[in-house]
Amino acid sequence: MTGAQTVINPGPTLDEQAVRKLRRSEFPWTDGSIYLNNASTGPLPERTRRVLDDLTLRRMTPQLIDEVELRNLLADTRAAAAKLIGAHSDEIALAANTGYGINVAAQALPLGPGDRVVVSAGEFPTNVYPWLHLKRRGIKVDLVPTTPQGWPDENALIDRLENSRARVLAVSLVQFSNGFKADLARLSRACRDAECFLVVDGIQGVGQAPVNVADTPVDILSCGGQKWLLSPWGSGFLYVRRGLLDTLVPPFVGWMAFEGTDDFTRLTDYSGVIRKDGRRFEQVTMPYQDLLGMKESVNLLLELGLEKIEAWLHRVRQPLVEAASDGRIRIESPTDGKHESAIVSVTTADTEASYRKLESANVTCSFREGAIRLAPHCYNLPDEIERVVLLLTG
Repeated sequence: MTGAQTVINPGPTLDEQAVRKLRRSEFPWTDGSIYLNNASTGPLPERTRRVLDDLTLRRMTPQLIDEVELRNLLADTRAAAAKLIGAHSDEIALAANTGYGINVAAQALPLGPGDRVVVSAGEFPTNVYPWLHLKRRGIKVDLVPTTPQGWPDENALIDRLENSRARVLAVSLVQFSNGFKADLARLSRACRDAECFLVVDGIQGVGQAPVNVADTPVDILSCGGQKWLLSPWGSGFLYVRRGLLDTLVPPFVGWMAFEGTDDFTRLTDYSGVIRKDGRRFEQVTMPYQDLLGMKESVNLLLELGLEKIEAWLHRVRQPLVEAASDGRIRIESPTDGKHESAIVSVTTADTEASYRKLESANVTCSFREGAIRLAPHCYNLPDEIERVVLLLTG
């Protein structure tokens, strides 16, 4: 088994000069538009496009690709995903989307009639419907009201853990509509104290902020790749804490979830022994091209360093904070340091008209839950946000 991976990048600081170089080499289209929609779909870096094009060409002549290469591709992708969150490679299962992992958690965790799942109101549906689907088994779901700002009420969530038969706390690392970043360390401690499972929807946080499950234990984390991981649609991963791997029985199994199936010459020697690592949750045949793309993009993020990306994004969004401080716009997202993220949702005197104005000016963003959602990533520049502020206030 591989050891825990760290999330450390020894490279240079991510500053404006480095970002401009990154734009030229990996995102050359950025000079022609302002793209602030990474919370919906992140762009593919040039390096990712190149490896995808190469695999597609070779896929036309499949005799140029063998099973060993494909197995190694999957192993390398698991290793990259593990390094991204400070996990062990054997704790990673590759998946096509976030919802797959949340459904695995809902169906595989040992829950029974009368048990409770605690979820914040306002969550993205991926982290709600799989739990509501358990009601037919007598499992109760507590949707805890948000704060007046519309953010998860972490005090209330923890109080619910302490005063009910809670077995699961399901949270998003970052909220899709307002960018509220969970205090994962605090919630992790609360779950350990309450002896309940912590399940994390990581898709809006992993890739824009550091996560280290070795330092901050979570039980299950699921993350799609198409947003902040700058990866193809149909890519993602599921993390399951080592101590749970042997105890969680997959609700459904792929044929390569069993020992011995790496030997294609003896496939009818059915072992019946399910793997002890994360591969027990994988469904085959895998989308090799999508996962190859995810590996390449994740390695780019690791080269840049998640801590440095987070610090750069804090600088990038400062024009919005300054505009809000003098009343020109209103920020609906946290700006307290602890709960802020790369997602900044804003409103104006006429928010829908402001959104249409941004669209007309070739600024790509989203309108979510009554606010304009701005989601810059590692390749964005402060002057792009300054341009957005002028459009919002001019």
